Amino acid sequence: MNQYTISVYTENNIGLLNRISAIFQRRHINIESMNISDSEIEGVSRFTILVNMTEVNVKKIIGQIEKQIEVIKAFYHMDDDTIYLESCMFKIKSDLLFEERQIQNIIKDSDARIVTVNRDFFVLEKSGRRREIEMLYRELSAFGIMQFVRSGRIAVTKDEMRISTILDAFNN
Repeated sequence: MNQYTISVYTENNIGLLNRISAIFQRRHINIESMNISDSEIEGVSRFTILVNMTEVNVKKIIGQIEKQIEVIKAFYHMDDDTIYLESCMFKIKSDLLFEERQIQNIIKDSDARIVTVNRDFFVLEKSGRRREIEMLYRELSAFGIMQFVRSGRIAVTKDEMRISTILDAFNN
């Protein structure tokens, strides 16, 4: 099994998320992460889905996804073909920021950024690869994390996607 990033360009319609996730559910495939956002084309949304599966199965999944009426085009990519990141936020007690020199070193060494500080807590933000975020999580866990949240993968391809050409053909 390999890790694939699936990019799906769609019209933004109600219920599409449920139908796309059902395609994975029917095949008993776990979605590792999912992000939905605007794309580079006005009025077109982009799903970025991270999965572990075989290439044969990812091709079948792409075929099923493209059968959805609102889907314009779907692509899959290996990690080497993309530039990808995840983001996360940590909420930690403020006194640790001032009393634990090691916390300050962890923040500096990890290239995390302090988003806000108040009397009770501070919030760190970190963007990077999943393993970097997991390492920061392990280091901060020793001090106590009040809250933690991580985004799904966001990715762009190293090669041109040519989705604009596809959309021009689609619209004509």
